[in-house]
Amino acid sequence: MPIWGKLLGTFFGFMFGRIPGAILGFIVGHLFDKGYSQDFDQLGGFGRFFGQGQDFKRQAIFFHALFASMGHVAKASGQVTSQEINMASALMDQMGLRGETRKEAQQAFREGKAADFPLKDTLLEFRESCHGRRDIMQVFLEILIQAAYADGSLDAAEQKVLENAANHLGFRRHELLYLLSVYEAELRFRTRSHQQRSRQGGHSQQAYTEAHSLDDAYKILGVSKSDDLASIKKAYRKLMAEHHPDKLVSKGLPKQAMEIAKNKAQDIQAAYEMIRKHREG
Repeated sequence: MPIWGKLLGTFFGFMFGRIPGAILGFIVGHLFDKGYSQDFDQLGGFGRFFGQGQDFKRQAIFFHALFASMGHVAKASGQVTSQEINMASALMDQMGLRGETRKEAQQAFREGKAADFPLKDTLLEFRESCHGRRDIMQVFLEILIQAAYADGSLDAAEQKVLENAANHLGFRRHELLYLLSVYEAELRFRTRSHQQRSRQGGHSQQAYTEAHSLDDAYKILGVSKSDDLASIKKAYRKLMAEHHPDKLVSKGLPKQAMEIAKNKAQDIQAAYEMIRKHREG
């Protein structure tokens, strides 16, 4: 437990109130040290793994809130699936979390599965720590959406948790629904180079055609086919500015999450290039 509060409290108490002041200062300092220690306990153990710079506490809060919320989403449908566990592990790999840091992420994920997990308090603490930066909170929410789709679908219970999370982070329901539709488009868009047709039970499934891919490209950029190329280019530049990894890190996104931001930026870039080539013939 920290002791600086007690030492400073006793010192200044003695200066202004001699022995009685020192006693009072010691008590006040003890309460401060206790509260400070509890504050870091609430971060899981992540507080130990980020240097002593000014952003270390914010990063610890980000990771604890993220993996705990992922566990809560995974548990929403009743049972955590192997796909959801693998998705969480893959995300830890992508973020380069190893050793004790990875154990803390796994522990946060388990905490989130508890029936009494304080989702609201956890997300409000995260929201306050990033000073309500909407771009950082949107990346956070997009990772939760990715986790919810880990088993290939989104059920009603998982969507309800996402709606609660979005609300605590200051997003309206229609904004969440838009992010969900964009993520579904991104999933389809990323598979456009894979096998176009498959067989199941002797029946062929509808192929994901070039036209479908183009439709999803428009959805990813948040534009319509009726928009001119100049408007589409403007929307593309705005999205790239909002999702540029370096810019997000400068605003408080932990560097370990940069790879996720890169994937999003790559989707935006690929969608724009497809539309541009189609328009230019």
